[in-house]
Amino acid sequence: MSFRDLHHAGRPLLLPNAWDYATGAALARAGFAAVGTTSLGVAAAAGRPDAAGDTRAETLALARLLARLPVPVSVDAENGFSDDPDEVAALVAELAGYGIAGVNIEDGRADGSLTPVDHQTAVIAAARSAAPGIFINARTDTFWLAGAAEPDLAATLRRVEAYAGAGADGVFVPGVAREADIAALVRDVPLPLNVLFLPGRTDVDRLAGLGVRRVSLGSLLYRTALHAAVSAATAIRDTGTVPEAPIPSYAEVQRMLAGEYF
Repeated sequence: MSFRDLHHAGRPLLLPNAWDYATGAALARAGFAAVGTTSLGVAAAAGRPDAAGDTRAETLALARLLARLPVPVSVDAENGFSDDPDEVAALVAELAGYGIAGVNIEDGRADGSLTPVDHQTAVIAAARSAAPGIFINARTDTFWLAGAAEPDLAATLRRVEAYAGAGADGVFVPGVAREADIAALVRDVPLPLNVLFLPGRTDVDRLAGLGVRRVSLGSLLYRTALHAAVSAATAIRDTGTVPEAPIPSYAEVQRMLAGEYF
């Protein structure tokens, strides 16, 4: 099934997000239909903060590696690492050339503001023209950047409708969790809705019932892996034992990286 078709299957596409090749390969081996990337994980692996706009090279390098996987891959490209629509379009075209199936382009800025709608629609339209076959997931950070304020659903709808008109294939609204807001987005936006899984606040089955077509795990797996690594190290230091878990052996990881599971 193609990446585009996965957004129209019987269940929402549950998209786990990788930060290196081994993670992507392990997720593909575990049976996930597609794999995404996490900008936080990519930035953290390079020793940099997320959303600073300076991990273009690392993002492309990871994309080249993940394109070898036997499942579709979607890349989190932040804001395209440029304010110039032509430069963003060139990035998306390069990703498509690697065989990447999808790309996320967001309207949130590092300073906490939102890119003007007309500029963002120009970015999406340029990317659409440069890479007709890639799945463009237009992300709006209206909920993500709201903080303590009440997110503006009407402004969100205006943005995602504009992005749909500019050629986006799907819309991503991270941070939305209230069922009424999700239902309104599903009802009023003519594209597959992607939401972020929020532990304790969202439920995949309930999201499916509301009509959500894609559920991303974002940086959750990376943060979970950090916790697991530190927990194992401190357990060995403090008790001399490793917490019980189905940890892959060295040989299993080597075989996986050699592609033997594919």
